[in-house]
Amino acid sequence: MSGVNQADIPPVLVTGATGRVGRAVIDQLLDAGVPVRALTRRPEAAATLPARVEVFTGDLTVPETLDPALTGAGAVFLVWTAPPQAAEAVIARLAAHVRRIVFLSSPHRTPHPFFQRPNPMAALHARVERLVAATGLEATIIRPGMFASNALAWWAPAIRAGETVRWPYGAAETAPVDDRDIAAVAARTLHQDGHVGGDYVLTGPESLTQAAQVALIGRALGRRIAFEEMTPDEFRSLSGGTARGPAVDMLLAAWSAAVGQPAYVTSAVADILGTAPRTFGQWAADHAAAFARG
Repeated sequence: MSGVNQADIPPVLVTGATGRVGRAVIDQLLDAGVPVRALTRRPEAAATLPARVEVFTGDLTVPETLDPALTGAGAVFLVWTAPPQAAEAVIARLAAHVRRIVFLSSPHRTPHPFFQRPNPMAALHARVERLVAATGLEATIIRPGMFASNALAWWAPAIRAGETVRWPYGAAETAPVDDRDIAAVAARTLHQDGHVGGDYVLTGPESLTQAAQVALIGRALGRRIAFEEMTPDEFRSLSGGTARGPAVDMLLAAWSAAVGQPAYVTSAVADILGTAPRTFGQWAADHAAAFARG
């Protein structure tokens, strides 16, 4: 954006601004010279955002609180974090103020068994997409597959403790996508022309079993990590205190459906960014410290 006065660029409002993707989208937009606003329910949560970011307090469940952040904005990066019943009023509010929206959805329309299991979040995403389409906004939908960063929540505690990773469906293949690549695509579609009406499924570049992903983390650490198959019932029992039943059942069904066939892989990241998406091995190397023994 050299030669363009930043004051002439309408700001982009980022919801989910302190989350793993929203925070990275902010950095990407700032690097591109785009003014950024961040929406947060708790101002203290935004304390670590760059000083150039204009922070607004608002809540998707109280749509009128969004007006100050939306006034004068040109586009919104929408990460849906509110109950379903708030969607209609929020989308109407966005449509009254901005011309472009990029929605972080999911690959629920992708004809691969992994993405076709019953999924309450997919139903919510589909509803938001219908509401957005009805407004006539310049819309882009981005649909990340499995996030590479899920490995931090799933496997890092055992790996840091030097324990065997016990997990169900080790042979299930996915194509983990780096959060940074998701954010880069989101930022590009927010401030560059040519993406209105775009519907992009974002994946990593390769199909890998879950056991192979654990092995790549071990390679990044320079040591072998033992992997042991866990039954679905064991997983449900261990997950009872940390995940809701429907989410656990959805994951187990998806992994079960993915066994024995390659993951769904797209070229969308490379097509939009002009560079290859990061491999899971690269992601693991860049995040090795998070898995290292304390």
